[in-house]
Amino acid sequence: MPGRIILVNGASSAGKTTLCRELQARLDEPFWHYSIDHFRHAGVLPPPRGDAAAFSWPRQRPAFFEGFHRCLPALAQAGNSLLVEHIVETREWMSRLVRLLASIDVYFVGLRCPVDVLEARERARGDRREGEARSDDATVHGFGDYDLEIDSTRPVGDNAHRVIDAWTSRAQPCAFARMRAALPAGDPDVR
Repeated sequence: MPGRIILVNGASSAGKTTLCRELQARLDEPFWHYSIDHFRHAGVLPPPRGDAAAFSWPRQRPAFFEGFHRCLPALAQAGNSLLVEHIVETREWMSRLVRLLASIDVYFVGLRCPVDVLEARERARGDRREGEARSDDATVHGFGDYDLEIDSTRPVGDNAHRVIDAWTSRAQPCAFARMRAALPAGDPDVR
């Protein structure tokens, strides 16, 4: 039996990791917490090598994100439930995720945060490029239809409770099913 996915989408510094950790601690069944940052912090990505173009992040980035997106259905199809934090940057990524996850039960959560709070968090973290959170906020919520939207300035325990309550009592069709139904006819099959 495939696992299920709770996919949390929000700008950099919106509080996705904090929310996912709280959800993982509160959910009644095991969920893997999965994110791009886990790869980065584990040292999976090769560091740049001077002028070696093959090692530049802009060159590696498309294949990295395609691989990340393809991992999600593979992990879920193997029976693992996932808490995925992501910054869905483009309409193409959203459509790709909708197609790749067509056979998976996905609950899509939009995590919103005022820009001034995002920027303050970004400065406090010190591990993000200045302006990244503002740039993400301007685009990240424009590509999808959520099952639930929450404000990350509320207490994380309250937000986790809201997500779990809404997820366990949700109506069908879910956001991913609605988005899949809206894909244009003749949209390419999953590669």
